[in-house]
Amino acid sequence: MRQRRQPQRTCITCRTISIKRELLRIVRTPSGEVVLDATGKLSGRGAYVCRRRSCILGALQRDRIVKALEVDVSEESRSAIEAAASSYDDEPQAVANQVD
Repeated sequence: MRQRRQPQRTCITCRTISIKRELLRIVRTPSGEVVLDATGKLSGRGAYVCRRRSCILGALQRDRIVKALEVDVSEESRSAIEAAASSYDDEPQAVANQVD
């Protein structure tokens, strides 16, 4: 039986291409709020980052989220994303999960 194709996405910080399920999605909701999407199914414009603290914080510090989502990130959303980033390690992803 053929394997199903798995969607791939690129981290907006480090530009690593990975399987969509392995990345963390950040969403601009229809109301303009920026939130983390743990399920990957929230409606709205999305951007993907690696599940590493450095990629999440780098996306905030270098305004990659602002450019990708085409919206300013409020201080409330920024602090919520920074708090969530603290729960992730800063270890690099396994090479087997990356796609050339």
